[in-house]
Parts: sequence; C-alpha cells; structure tokens
Amino acid sequence: MGYEDVIATISGADQAVLAEAQARVDVLLKPPGSLGRLEEMAVRLAGMTGRVRNQFERRCVVVMAADNGVYAQGVASAPQEFTRLQAVNMTRGICGVSVLTEQAGGDVVVVDIGIAQPTGWPQIVERTVRRSTRDLAVEPALTRAETIEAIEVGIDVTTGLIDQGYQLIGTGEMGIANTTSTSACAVVLTGVEIERAVGRGAGLSDEGLAHKVEVVRQALALHQVDPSDPLDVLSKVGGLDIAGLVGCYLAAASRRVPILIDGVISILAALLAQRLAPAAVDFMIATHRSEEPAYAAISAELGLAPFLDLKMRLGEGTGCALAFPIVDAACAMMNRMGTFDDIQYDQSFLVDNREDA
Repeated sequence: MGYEDVIATISGADQAVLAEAQARVDVLLKPPGSLGRLEEMAVRLAGMTGRVRNQFERRCVVVMAADNGVYAQGVASAPQEFTRLQAVNMTRGICGVSVLTEQAGGDVVVVDIGIAQPTGWPQIVERTVRRSTRDLAVEPALTRAETIEAIEVGIDVTTGLIDQGYQLIGTGEMGIANTTSTSACAVVLTGVEIERAVGRGAGLSDEGLAHKVEVVRQALALHQVDPSDPLDVLSKVGGLDIAGLVGCYLAAASRRVPILIDGVISILAALLAQRLAPAAVDFMIATHRSEEPAYAAISAELGLAPFLDLKMRLGEGTGCALAFPIVDAACAMMNRMGTFDDIQYDQSFLVDNREDA
C-alpha cells in the first residue's frame, strides 16, 4: 500500500473509549491523579486500541540502519563501518538495544534500509533503497522518489510485524552521522537556532562540534528547504533511517497500534510523520529525554513529553526497551486495581473479638 493510501486510513484516538478509560482511572483505589503519568499512559493506550483494558504480550523494537553521505564532511567521530558492524551486533544480542529489549521480553528487528556496504548477514532484514544517502552538504541527500520508497519500506516492515502478532512497537536507528541530518531537519521544522540544534553525536570535540554546525549551516543555505513539505525536508537534508521510521509511525497509526519514540532521530521522524498525518501523533508515546540538544525543540513541536530522563543519547531504540515495562505497569494498573465500588465492608471485621475483650 502506498504511503498516501496509508495516511488516508489514519484517524485519531477513540474519544468515547478515552472518556471511558478516564472514568475508570478516576475511581481506582487511589487518590485521583496520584499515579501521575502512568494514569495518562493507560488512558492514551485505551484511545489508541479502542479497549479500556490492554495487554501487550508481543513487543519489538524496529531498528532502521543506514549510512549518511555527509559523513564525508568529517562530522562524525566514529568510522562509517560502525553502522554495518553494529547492525550485525544488534542481531547477535550484544548491543544496548538488544540487551535491554531482551530484558523487557521483546525482540529486535534490524532493517538494512541503506547501509553503505552489504552486511551479508541473514538475520538482518534487507530492504535497501540505496547504499547510503548522498552528501547533503553538496547535493540533496535523496530524490523525492527514494524518500517515498524509504517511507514505504517502513510501512511494509511495520505492517508485516503487526500481521505477525506484534502489539507494541518501538523505534530505533543505527547510522553514523545521522545526528547531522537530524539537526538540519530540526532547524527547518522547528525554527530552532542551528547552534542549539547541533550536538556532539557520538562524542565530537569542541572543534568537531563547531565544524558540524558549519556543515549544517552550509547545507541549509544550499538547499532552501520548504518547511511546509515533509518530503522536501527528508529528501534534501534527511536520511534513509529517518524516512523508514516515518513509515513505521504511519503504519502503526493506520493499524491503531501503540508505537514508542526513542531519542532525537526517532522523535524527528515522529514529527515528520505527524506533519504528513496529524492524527498519527495520537498513537505515539515519547519515552525518554535525549541529551542531544535538538530533542527539546522537536518534542515541544510534536507536543509529546517523555517520561524518562536518564541522560541517555545512545539511540538504537534503547529508550523504548526501557519503556516496555512501564507500559506493562500502566496496563496492570488499569486491569487489576480495584475500584471504590469493589470495596466490601464486612461489619464483623469492625468487632473486637479478642478473648480478653
């Protein structure tokens, strides 16, 4: 199904079920609002699925892996080969997202949507649009057709996972230099100053950070990106991993499946998906506050506040893995807590039956 067809199927949260869920939360055995964001999550989940009581037994993190041509500008401290190596290592269970997702009872699905060199690894889903983007500092990163193809890869992969029985989706990425493309997109979409959008990524020095700022400035001056056109943003200064994640969000919203947002790259893709289909945001849950500086501006623009702040900036989908148990807790609260109507007063309990009374 084409991306426009998917967008046409997206409608917002079920308002009647939202109201029913809020009514139940308000009579649970606790002071109103005392479980804070957990209550909010339980209600939002109900609006997504159309069920007041939910349980998500099968969950996974989808990792979109791709390289970025802007690496040639010296904007990353890690070698480009790390994209391929880490994608393989994720399937071996030894990366951060792999360990944390397994701990939370989930699976990791790694998609090669644009790694520069083939992995030759059968555990990776091979859906390459092209081998790395072009260098956005000197030419558009993607054509419009490639951008649409990448979005539709994300749609196809996510739809397939839902058809396999996955009920809760997390989003992750792997791609050396992808914070450069993310920063450029963030400036266009939010209006944040370049210096406040560009971060150190995997650990740039002060000199490296200053250079990265100038590369983003050069790219934005070159391309004159149209902020009202998400496909223009993605094609000129975006990335294949970002575009693939946009498709993941659209597919999840279309199928009314909750989808979790990880760090700065993941939330940038979420904002682009929301710009394409405004109601898609009703199915997104922001998990953790990334240390990358662009995150705050993107989060504010999207209107979703994360509920974890662990000073993380790894990406990969690690925040989603940590959020899976919190989603479980919200469901347990809604499913198993009693209400004030459930209280049975046994008058004999109030009588003092001690022998020496």
